[in-house]
Amino acid sequence: MAVTSRIPGLRDHSVEDRRRLVAQHADVAADALDVLDPVRGLGLDQADHLIENVIGAIAVPVGVATNFTVNGRDRLVPMATEEPSVVAAASNAARMARAHGGFHTSNTGSVMIAQIQLVDVVDPNGARARILEAAAEIMALADQQDPVLASLGGGMRGVDARVLGTRLGDQVIVHLTVDVRDAMGANAVNTMAEAVAPRLAELAGGRPLLRILSNKAELRVTRARAVFDAELLGGPGVVDGIVLASAFAEADPYRAATHNKGIMNGVTAVVLATGNDTRAVEAGCHSQAVRDGRYSALSRFEKDADGNLAGSIELPLAVGLVGGATRAHPVARAALAILGVETATELADVIASVGLAQNLAACRALATEGIQRGHMTLHARTIAASAGALPHEVTAVAGRLVADGRIRVEHAEQVLRELRTP
Repeated sequence: MAVTSRIPGLRDHSVEDRRRLVAQHADVAADALDVLDPVRGLGLDQADHLIENVIGAIAVPVGVATNFTVNGRDRLVPMATEEPSVVAAASNAARMARAHGGFHTSNTGSVMIAQIQLVDVVDPNGARARILEAAAEIMALADQQDPVLASLGGGMRGVDARVLGTRLGDQVIVHLTVDVRDAMGANAVNTMAEAVAPRLAELAGGRPLLRILSNKAELRVTRARAVFDAELLGGPGVVDGIVLASAFAEADPYRAATHNKGIMNGVTAVVLATGNDTRAVEAGCHSQAVRDGRYSALSRFEKDADGNLAGSIELPLAVGLVGGATRAHPVARAALAILGVETATELADVIASVGLAQNLAACRALATEGIQRGHMTLHARTIAASAGALPHEVTAVAGRLVADGRIRVEHAEQVLRELRTP
């Protein structure tokens, strides 16, 4: 069947039936998703090869966001998160965008930056000039470290150098810009930086110190935009409220920190589900938020000519499909199979779209009923389970907690005792 992200009523099915439906709608073999069962997922032998001193593994729930259309193609989006309402909110926001074509993206490519720090340089400005004169030599030396990358159309794109004033004097900082194609790129650019550092030190007349990539991935930016239907949002008043909330986040760093956290609820969940580096992506996004010298919102919301809500976002997203946990972790492989992405750029397109959807959902809740009502309704289920409710009791206990307006463990325990009393 054709891939479709519309699965109405998915939450009403059992976990097993949801998995079956997702496999059908993603057009993948049902047994490809068997690893999403914790019993069949990441085993201790596999975990022992991923990190050191392994003593076990921690499970994080993996849900599937529905309704996403990205660049004209439907995508079911796996999200790994422990926070209630995140998956539901993203799915609902994506539904509101479908009426106007879903999400549309563009990007700046897959270029990463490696830095080489040169110290003890007597003539830093002269050293900078000598390094730039030898740029072709440096690029050739770097490309020799990864001929496979070069054969795939990637590899070195440029060499830059600058004199950086520090509290301990001037240092010469060299940047290698590298197209890493479908990899996250850390290993590739770090290897190149290590290889060229001795030659750079020789040219500079100093010594190399740090040789590592930068997670400020400003040359690997993905942009996403969408139009959210005013009627589905709740009317013109809701649109105006979200625009005002967006302006608040743009102007105030205190609000921007929480605004951007809402974006990262979606971004990090997809990055984690696909086995990518959550810390690298988070560092890059927060550095993007302060690119103009003051911490600000990563997204913008405006009213368009038809009165609908137009949202846009720009995120540096260093994610890949090859290497690391994306290949070694069975759940990450299953998540990528559900997504059906074929390039790292397509994966970044989806992640940016989810970040925008997640942000819209949070802003809508804040501008209307407040964040607590929807969030706490779902949180009540977690509290019910924490109080010891069995699966068939959770719904009843959660409903009572919400009705009583007391979503606390001790109250859940009391409700549970009442339900179990003959």
